[in-house]
Amino acid sequence: MLPFGLPHPVHASQPGAAAYAPLSPVTTSWKPLVLTGLRAPQKPLRLVQVAVAEGGQKWPGSGRLTIRQGERKARTNPLPGKWVAQLPVRVCAGSHMKNQAFLAAALLAAVAGPSFAKNLRIPITRINKVPVKCADEALGTCHNRWHPGIDSVLDASPGDIVTFETRDAFDNPFNRDTTPADVAAPNLNLIHPLTGPLHVNGAQRGDVLAVTMIDVQPGPDFFGYTVAVPGFGFLRDVFTEPAIVHWELDRVAKNGRTRFATSKDLPGVRVPLHGFAGTIGVELGEPEIERAFLREEQLRAVQGFVLPPEPRDAVPAKLCGPSGPARERCLRTIPPRENGGNTDVKQMVIGTTLLFPCFIDGCGLSIGDVHWAQGDGEVSGTAIEMNAIVTVKVEVRKNLAAKYGNWPRLESNRSGVLRELEPDDFVATMGIPVKPAGIVIQPEKWFHSDPELTPLTNQSEDVTLAARDALLKMINLLTEPSTSPAPKPLTRVQAYLLCSVACDLRISNLVDVPNYVVSDFLHLDVFEKRGGDGTGNDD
Repeated sequence: MLPFGLPHPVHASQPGAAAYAPLSPVTTSWKPLVLTGLRAPQKPLRLVQVAVAEGGQKWPGSGRLTIRQGERKARTNPLPGKWVAQLPVRVCAGSHMKNQAFLAAALLAAVAGPSFAKNLRIPITRINKVPVKCADEALGTCHNRWHPGIDSVLDASPGDIVTFETRDAFDNPFNRDTTPADVAAPNLNLIHPLTGPLHVNGAQRGDVLAVTMIDVQPGPDFFGYTVAVPGFGFLRDVFTEPAIVHWELDRVAKNGRTRFATSKDLPGVRVPLHGFAGTIGVELGEPEIERAFLREEQLRAVQGFVLPPEPRDAVPAKLCGPSGPARERCLRTIPPRENGGNTDVKQMVIGTTLLFPCFIDGCGLSIGDVHWAQGDGEVSGTAIEMNAIVTVKVEVRKNLAAKYGNWPRLESNRSGVLRELEPDDFVATMGIPVKPAGIVIQPEKWFHSDPELTPLTNQSEDVTLAARDALLKMINLLTEPSTSPAPKPLTRVQAYLLCSVACDLRISNLVDVPNYVVSDFLHLDVFEKRGGDGTGNDD
């Protein structure tokens, strides 16, 4: 399903198929309806029904919206295999219409021939709605290492729509009864269980795989969590004790527009759904595996924080386990690399297209580590983690990997895709590279000896230290009774975990030496006291 419960965009020539386009609260504009997988029509498309939906509710005759249908047209789209139908739409939107609506037009089309695009699914096994462990997956659809020798689990063709059922980042060890003590020592060898790889027919090394995000939904247990694991996270030297926030994930939009995550551990807070895959990428080829391994080993040799290949608990065990032939080159999934992987880019939401260089024939797409929502920085090391159901469309751009620099990109031509992630109200702190004398921050101990930095209270051109300063100031703001915007001041660990899901660290300047500036933006809309609908408005 698309956001707000709408069906998928049309991808087959079938009577009653539906196409959708964003509808903004404007007066008159042309709204393209992208029909994928259709051959060019031999006669004009016939518009048979128009409906408007917001928050999953059809809205004709509500008094807030009226639509007048004009003459529709059709034109070719620059992308092969697509047609764009357009119709002029006049919209009268009331003041309550803040979220983006979607125009749903049911089309009956006479086309030159059938579409060959397919709906495919990569399933996982669940017991009581919770995924079984990756290593116990009888369907063979899970792996937790990167290596080109991992067998693909499904074939797809360009233009196909593929649904991935996924596990959470830690392989689902936590639940509604988990205590902080249970979080103290999770098995990091299990991170990240990924669903795939998907083999895309016709894709070759040197091509680019274009993956368009169509839908992200929570799994059937509707549970999420945010944790602080000792020894992990941006402030691991400050927050040394384990902690967890248990999240209940809305099944439907309670106010007709938005689905929220709420928690008894953070009363008065609710975080809207902006789902995305924290880990999504393609398989590395043999040359890329070797290059990544060597550079990470070089870093590890000088005390850099590197997780080398670990055969214990590796899946597939027959390839990557203790007796597997590739055990020394099955790379961990925690660091992102040129294949994408664990990038944790919160902007990779529905409506964006992710571009991955193909390093092996078929590309080998895998998805996991899905987030209900995340702040830029994911500072505790986790967002709102959940098992999930992710739907994407796969296409191939031939021979473009080198032109794209053999590194991932993301793009979108959907209006408002980034604006939807921004808060209506915010408060921000600003950080510069300053610290108390007598300490060296944890992320910098590997390359500076203590005598060099310990006595300093100001460092030069240090974005990491500036980000830390901004984050610590935000934690102070959230915990100080006179300044906290929360319904009641938070504890320091509550503030840290909230920042991981609802604060955005942004680089503000990289020129004003020695003090680069990083700002930390808190989404005030997450506090229920700011309005009955959680948006900061009472109307």
